[in-house]
Amino acid sequence: MTAAPTLDDPRLTAMGLLAETYKGLWSVLSPQIKEHGLNETEFEVLVRLLRSEGSRLRMSDLAAQTALSTSGITRVVDRLERDGLVCRETCTSDRRGYWAALTADGAERIRGTIDGHTAMLDQYFTGQLSDDELGALMSALRKVRDVVRPGAVAGA
Repeated sequence: MTAAPTLDDPRLTAMGLLAETYKGLWSVLSPQIKEHGLNETEFEVLVRLLRSEGSRLRMSDLAAQTALSTSGITRVVDRLERDGLVCRETCTSDRRGYWAALTADGAERIRGTIDGHTAMLDQYFTGQLSDDELGALMSALRKVRDVVRPGAVAGA
C-alpha cells in the first residue's frame, strides 16, 4: 500500500511550477504577439507551418500538433485564410484531405513577429538557463509530451 501524497509532494510542486511558468510566460509574450494582429493559437499555427517542410501541414496533423479538435483547427484556419495568411490545398494522395499552407503574406507576418518573440523568450525563458539546463529541459519536456500528446509530432 502506498502512502497518501502530502501537500509538499514533489509531483504537485512540479505540476504547479510548470503551470505557473507557462501562464507567466504567456502573460508577457501575448502582448507582443497581439501587436502583430495575432492571438496565441494563430501564432502557434503559423509558426508550425513555417517550420514544416514546404511550409504546410495536413489539417489533421496541424490539429494534432496544436491539440485542437478538427473543428477547432478548421475555425482557426478559416480566420487565417480570410486574412490571407494561410490557404488550403487539396491533398493529392487523399482527395478528402487538405493541407494548410502558409502564404507569402503569412510568412511575412510570422517572420515579423518571431524576432521580437525570440528576444522575449531569451529575456524571460531560455536566457535564464545554461545550455545544459535548456537541453535537459527540452529532453524532459519531449519525454512527457510524447506520453500525453503522442500525435504532437504528426506530420513533422
